[in-house]
Parts: sequence; C-alpha cells; structure tokens
Amino acid sequence: MRMSIEDLRLFYGEPSGRLVRRLLAERLETAWGEADGCDILGLGYATPWLGAFVGARRLIAAMPSGQGVEAWPRGARNRSVLVDDRALPFAAGSFDRVLVVHALEEADDVRALMAEAIRVLTPVGRIILVAAARGGLWARAENTPFGHGRPFTRRQLERLVREVGLEPAAWSQTLYVPPWPALYGMADGFEQVGRRVVPGAAGLILLEATRHAYARVQPVGAAERVPLRGAALQPSPAGRGASRALAQPGEHA
Repeated sequence: MRMSIEDLRLFYGEPSGRLVRRLLAERLETAWGEADGCDILGLGYATPWLGAFVGARRLIAAMPSGQGVEAWPRGARNRSVLVDDRALPFAAGSFDRVLVVHALEEADDVRALMAEAIRVLTPVGRIILVAAARGGLWARAENTPFGHGRPFTRRQLERLVREVGLEPAAWSQTLYVPPWPALYGMADGFEQVGRRVVPGAAGLILLEATRHAYARVQPVGAAERVPLRGAALQPSPAGRGASRALAQPGEHA
C-alpha cells in the first residue's frame, strides 16, 4: 500500500522533508537545468521539484491512484492528475523528460510502471529515477517516505532500466546526513565527506537513462561516455558489467 498524499505533503512541510527537497533539487538542477522548451512528466510525488523547471514548455504531475492526488500548483491552473501507473493517460512520445520520485518503492508492478514511463517518452527523451538507497539509514527510517516499500541499489536500478529497454546514462547519490534533525545543519558537510568516505551511506540514488544505446568505439567493448552538464550525475557505461569507473570521485562502485 502506498504512502498517502496527506502523509507525503506533511513530510515535505517538516524539516526532514525540506532538507530532502533542497538536496535533491541541487542534483536535478545540475542534471537537467531548467529543461528549456521541454515537456516534463513527474510520476509518483514529484511536485516538490517540478516547479524548478521554469523554462519547461509543459509540466504534468501524475500521481498514482493508491497514493492520491493533490491540486498543483497552488493558485494556478491545475496540472496534476490521478493515474493508474500501469496505464498512463498520455499518448506515446508525449514527454521529453520523465522524473520518477516516490513511485518505484511502493509500486505493485515496477516493470509495468517503467514500461508506461518509457511509452510516453520521446525517442530522444531522458528519464531520471529517484529511489531510496538500500544501504542508507533513510531506508530504515519508518517516519519518512523512504522507510516504506522496497529500497534499491544502483545495480538493481541499472538492471531494471535495461530489462525495459533503456540504457543507463548517469547516476548519483545524495542525502548522506542521517535522518536525525539535530544533524541537519551539517548536511552539506555530510554530502562532501560522504561521497568520498562512506558512499554507501547515501539515502537516495538517482539514475538517469535514455533510449540511446552507447556507440561502440573499440572492438574490445570500450564504450563512449555521454557528456552531461556538471557533475551531479556521473556517466555510466553501457556494458552489462559495472566498473569501478562508475563511482563518483572518492567513491566505490
């Protein structure tokens, strides 16, 4: 059973939720910027971040029926819709970007959800999956949304996107500070140290994927890396065997 819309709204109004909102927003801004001229779909509970894409042509928040829906944005024409995440009410190829947050962990059928997310993605579209990290403390905090449902590892997310026909393009982690309010003032320090010293302590994993397969540049199987803006998400090779080169500076794959 999914966490209710009321509980999610309450969480993001509290100090813990405001911290998550800020740290994740920084990663998304570096990865996608303002996504000028793009049609963007937020699937799950993505409204805390959708508003940052001020240059987007169209923003839609699709909220699963088991969760519930809220009007968004406040004080403007509603852009949110209640959906069956296994049968989205959008035409194929409707969106240039799809942001999946608070959707995978409690989905009844993860592959069906992903198949629908891909169906509505344009041929050159990009998707970012955000999920609770299996090894982080936040996945054990039942008083947060990340302590509900199934957390993921990076390899599990990579395997998931490949199974539904996408190719991992880049990845990142955030939310290294433990879910203890007394430490939230040191969150930025935890981010800097965590990436280098204890990468497994991150609370959230971000994985970006695309329809594009990487071009093979050598017969031995070396892969061309996809250049991305900034360093918020690190390139990930298309080969099925993950390498230590995937890790961020100072991290271990």
